[in-house]
Amino acid sequence: MRKLILSLSLFLTFRAYAQDALKYQTPPASIMELAMATPSPLTDFNSKGEIMLVMDRTSYPTIEELSQPEYRLAGMRINPANFGPSRASYVTGIRIKSIRDNREYAVTGLPAKARISHITWSPSQKSIAFTITDNRQITLWKANIASGAATRLSARALNDIAGPVFSWIDDNRILALAVPAAIGNAPVKPVAPEGPTVQQTSGKAAPAATYQDMLKNPYDEQLFDYYFQSEPLIISSTGEQTIGKPAIYVNAAPSPDNQYLLVETLHRPYSYLVGASRFPTEVAIWKLNGEEVKKLAINPLDEVRPKGFDATSNYPRQFSWRNDAPATITWVQALDGGDPKKEVPFRDVVNMLAAPFTAAPTELVKTVNRFAGISWADNQLALVTDANSTQQHTRVSRIDPSHPEKAPMTIIDRSENDRYNDPGDAVMVRNQFNKSVLYVSPSHELLMTAPGASPEGDRPFLATFNLDNSKQRILWRSTAPYYEQVAKVTDPAKLVVVTARESVTSPVNYYLQDLKKKTAVALTDFPHPQPQLKGVQKQLLKYKRKDGVDLTAMLYLPEGYDPAKDGRLPVFMWAYPREYKSASDAAQVRGSAYRFTRVTSGSAIFWVTRGFAVMDATEMPIVGEGDKEPNDTFIEQLVMNAEAAVNKITEMGIGDKNRIAVGGHSYGAFMTSNLLAHTNLFKAGIARSGAYNRTLTPFGFQNEQRTYWQTPDVYYKMSPFSYADKIKTPLLMIHGEADNNSGTFPIQSERLYNAIKGNGGTARLVFLPQESHGYAAKESVLHMLWEMDEWLMKYVK
Repeated sequence: MRKLILSLSLFLTFRAYAQDALKYQTPPASIMELAMATPSPLTDFNSKGEIMLVMDRTSYPTIEELSQPEYRLAGMRINPANFGPSRASYVTGIRIKSIRDNREYAVTGLPAKARISHITWSPSQKSIAFTITDNRQITLWKANIASGAATRLSARALNDIAGPVFSWIDDNRILALAVPAAIGNAPVKPVAPEGPTVQQTSGKAAPAATYQDMLKNPYDEQLFDYYFQSEPLIISSTGEQTIGKPAIYVNAAPSPDNQYLLVETLHRPYSYLVGASRFPTEVAIWKLNGEEVKKLAINPLDEVRPKGFDATSNYPRQFSWRNDAPATITWVQALDGGDPKKEVPFRDVVNMLAAPFTAAPTELVKTVNRFAGISWADNQLALVTDANSTQQHTRVSRIDPSHPEKAPMTIIDRSENDRYNDPGDAVMVRNQFNKSVLYVSPSHELLMTAPGASPEGDRPFLATFNLDNSKQRILWRSTAPYYEQVAKVTDPAKLVVVTARESVTSPVNYYLQDLKKKTAVALTDFPHPQPQLKGVQKQLLKYKRKDGVDLTAMLYLPEGYDPAKDGRLPVFMWAYPREYKSASDAAQVRGSAYRFTRVTSGSAIFWVTRGFAVMDATEMPIVGEGDKEPNDTFIEQLVMNAEAAVNKITEMGIGDKNRIAVGGHSYGAFMTSNLLAHTNLFKAGIARSGAYNRTLTPFGFQNEQRTYWQTPDVYYKMSPFSYADKIKTPLLMIHGEADNNSGTFPIQSERLYNAIKGNGGTARLVFLPQESHGYAAKESVLHMLWEMDEWLMKYVK
């Protein structure tokens, strides 16, 4: 008995030492003040830029709010109490600002502590509609722009889980998805199961990523049926008209002429392997009264799909209305069976069918690569995008919808990662159907807004783009010391725009600019949300790794710091690796030294207030040109990147090479643990929400398409778990207990921690209750910052 008591005593002593029973902690004042700063408002403009919405946002929910009931079903997380998402951010108030007379007034008549979502302009833009969420239900509201007065529209509660919760039909009618009137009580979990849960394969390969939150048993299927079902109704000034039976609606979109609805529903059998987006679907066209006009597709369960990033379903997909036509449906069909490895002249075909939907479909265009989208202008012009994800390549082609027999003309053909030659996004305008279409000038040119990447950093611009010769002419461009981008083109013909301007010390504010007259009028004067950062020094670092690839990082230094007087600083390096198919693309400069310094909850910049030099967005490119795969030399390139960054900051006389920490989130956490396993460059590491054993993601991860069975050596060598015995540098691991991200199961952190512990390394594992892949609750965020600060102070500073 005495030996047993002694053994228990030793065991309990060890457990008390190994597992800290902590309450939530808060970081030091300098970090706390930054973390708790009020978020800057969101903004939106009507199509003519005459009215601006200024929307206040929530900061962090409490852990109590995050601990409300939640079901995780078919890849989605829902709140069963109100038929809405369980994790969402909201607007808390709306102000209306008239650009013409500078008058600003609040939307009134809202419930106290309203949680507002889905703010949408009416077709005439004389009002806005939005939802308000409380703990019991989600309801539809409308606010008059002229007066700001808001009223509730829906008597019924809405379902904001599966499909678009509402859509304007016209100024008087809104199509909404409501909780079925006769829904009854939720399924009750059986006290005991009726039998085992069984899955069976029929011999066909069904590779799938390691998704989380899948259905697991018949009770989950019952919950999915119950909570995802809705009932379509039309809400107007005369009341509510139900137009369809309860079903799982994932799309219900009015045609541009408001005569029809495009309706898509989910059906059994469900899958325990893939999420709701690949469940069996039916697609149909209805009249507005709910009468079915035509069945467009009945697609089976899409569980068995070829492997590869460009793999897709072999069934009709991506049904949508043409924005430039009264009532014409388009959809896409794979020509290669959905298999990107097949040698075919064309991968996809886009079909279309016009009302009354009795004729045979018309073939609109075939794409050489996988279809990636279409932008409509009119019956003579549309732009079709196709892409090859494996080669990181994209192409935009011009087509004539009225003459599908004409061959597409390529107008943009570039690497997705070639930011220097990114022409930008076309400016859109509203047509007679109140739909977004391309603006095309009388001289047959588009207007394009682009991030304007350059060797000097990002310098956004507005340019014309000639549709006949693909030549671009820059009309306006951001200039130092500002980072300024076009937020809204209010008059494309007269070149009147709203720009969002910021600098290192000034937050984003909006200006109405007449580019022809070269005049600018300030629309907002938002104050600095974090004045503690005003004196922080910021600069863009440029350097090379030993194989010649150019790298960059954004450096933040404490206010008043002078290396000649103050000596070297401890360094906190934050990064995220990215794969490239071209060394020249990887070497391009990203970011701007003139952007406003705003510290968000996951940032490393907090520690500039604690005396650190912070290297943020430290480039960690992994390059595999031609037939080479980036990950075949992942570790070698990762080490080169880190060595170059460490050399740069120390050669500048700023960083102390004996006091450098490295950290990252998700794939950045994977990077961090690998750097600690394969180098002695760092004094500590911080890894948040990572995956460390790649054999637990055997059908691919990040940009790796090959399976574990094809390249077992790559999976083994890239896994820091394989080298846990080499991780002797102190590593702090933080993970959300409810991580929903593909592959980053919490067990990934648990297993690496146990491996490091078992091999005599130094590590700390922190699980944050109720948190997902990113951390939301105020208590969680503050505790995370406390953990990180304690680690950095103990092992680095």
